[in-house]
Amino acid sequence: MVNQDNQSINASKNFVLPFILLLLSKVSLHGYELSQKLEAFGFKTLDQGNLYRLLRQLEKDELLSSEWDTNGSGPAKRRYSITNAGIKYLKGYANQLESYQSLLDQFFKMYSSFFELYMPSFHKKDTIEKVNNRQRRNDDGTEEK
Repeated sequence: MVNQDNQSINASKNFVLPFILLLLSKVSLHGYELSQKLEAFGFKTLDQGNLYRLLRQLEKDELLSSEWDTNGSGPAKRRYSITNAGIKYLKGYANQLESYQSLLDQFFKMYSSFFELYMPSFHKKDTIEKVNNRQRRNDDGTEEK
């Protein structure tokens, strides 16, 4: 989705699930750490409440597990890890994304060829530029031909 303020593109919230599973397939993380890593991937508008609801749902679906981490200072925090079912789900999702990537590649090939066919080339010289090139004025006011 395009952010109107700075014209940047934010990563779709529909893709947050595979990124969560991918991150957790490498290391177990607290929710806040996960949020920070997702933001680094481009999920700038991800609401913390929605993230924790999604994590709880993934745990219900047995794609993730969590345990209380009481190490360190401060209150206990949940540490999330991917399960074997989550790894299997991630592999299937990656296969789906690979198929989508193929479709997107086809789309952009067609999109590019559309502009090549129907949009004028910006490399062609226009008639004003041609005239200016033929009739250059010297410093003394005489024209070159």
